[in-house]
Amino acid sequence: MSAAVSPELESVAVGLGELAVARAGSAKKRQLVAHGLGSCVAICLWDQGTSVAGMAHVVLPGSDPHGKPNARFALSALPALFEAMTAGGASPDTRKYQARLAGGARILAIGGSGSLPRIGDKNVEAVREALSAAGVKIVAEDTGGGQGRTVWFDPSDDGRIRVRAIGAPERQI
Repeated sequence: MSAAVSPELESVAVGLGELAVARAGSAKKRQLVAHGLGSCVAICLWDQGTSVAGMAHVVLPGSDPHGKPNARFALSALPALFEAMTAGGASPDTRKYQARLAGGARILAIGGSGSLPRIGDKNVEAVREALSAAGVKIVAEDTGGGQGRTVWFDPSDDGRIRVRAIGAPERQI
C-alpha cells in the first residue's frame, strides 16, 4: 500500500493538540493526517452510519486545567471531538462510533528514565479509559513501541486508518 495521494484528495494536517473532521461523499474529498506521532496519540473516530470521520492529536494525559474541551489532553479531547463530529453530521449517539488508535511510542520519559511511566504509555492509557467511559469501542490500534508514526484517515475507507512507523512498512488497521 502506498501513501501516495490522488490529486483530488486533500490532506488535512492535524497538528499537536488539534482535531479535524471529514465526511465521505462530501464535495471536498479530504483525508485527515497526523505526521510524526511520537508519544502523542491519534484518536480516530468513525461513525459508520453517517460516514463522518474525526481525528484528535492528543499530546498529554489528563484534562484541560481550565475544564475546556480540547484535543491537547486525553480526557478533554473526546468531548471536543464528539462536538466537532456532531457538528459535521455524525450521530449524537457516540456509542455508535468506532475508535482506532495510533501513537503512544515510548520516546519521552516523565521525570527521567528507569521504571517511571513514560508519557506515551500514559497517553494511551488515558485515551483508552476515556473511550471506555464514553462507551466507544476500540476496534484496532497500533500503539507503543519505540518508533514514531504517521497516520492517514480517509473517511471513504470505511473507518480504517493507514499507519506507517519509522522504518516499517505501511499497514492498514
